[in-house]
Amino acid sequence: MSKISKSNKLENDEQIIAGIKSGSSIALDAIYELYYPSIAHMISQNNGSEDEAKDIFQEAVIVLYDKVSKGNFELSSKLKTYLYSICRRLWLKQLNRAGFGSVDIRGYEDSLPDNDDIERHQELDKKFDQMEHAMSLLGEPCKTILHDFYIQNHSMQEICEKFGYTNTDNAKTQKYKCLQRLKKLFFMQ
Repeated sequence: MSKISKSNKLENDEQIIAGIKSGSSIALDAIYELYYPSIAHMISQNNGSEDEAKDIFQEAVIVLYDKVSKGNFELSSKLKTYLYSICRRLWLKQLNRAGFGSVDIRGYEDSLPDNDDIERHQELDKKFDQMEHAMSLLGEPCKTILHDFYIQNHSMQEICEKFGYTNTDNAKTQKYKCLQRLKKLFFMQ
């Protein structure tokens, strides 16, 4: 079973799903804390109230709980993406029932992802996971060099000094080699 962090917060989607399976109230708290704000924003931006957002989100959580409890749930995207798509569909149905059916939903396209957006997000999530895995396989000093340069925005001079290279050209050469190794690891997956 997945571990729960010391602060009693679930750290990832798999832990939340495991928490739902075990009936943990911590899982429900995590779902609301992590995902409700974006749903409330989406609904409020599309003619909805706070109460409507709560109702829609509650329905989506019930759908999630039912699927997980029945054992026929397989998470193929981020949990946030999954809940967002359920809430979006429920909200559009509610707008339809409320007489907004003749409303041109193209006005909502900027704020509501369509199936292509969801698929694109799923693909990006998959690529980020692959990149994270490739970085974990990369090893030192490459991992730190690439992290310092691309994530921490350190200059080549700072990297040169940190790793004791004789000049920035040597540091650039090493960064290039590390990047090539990372690409190879990424595309081998």
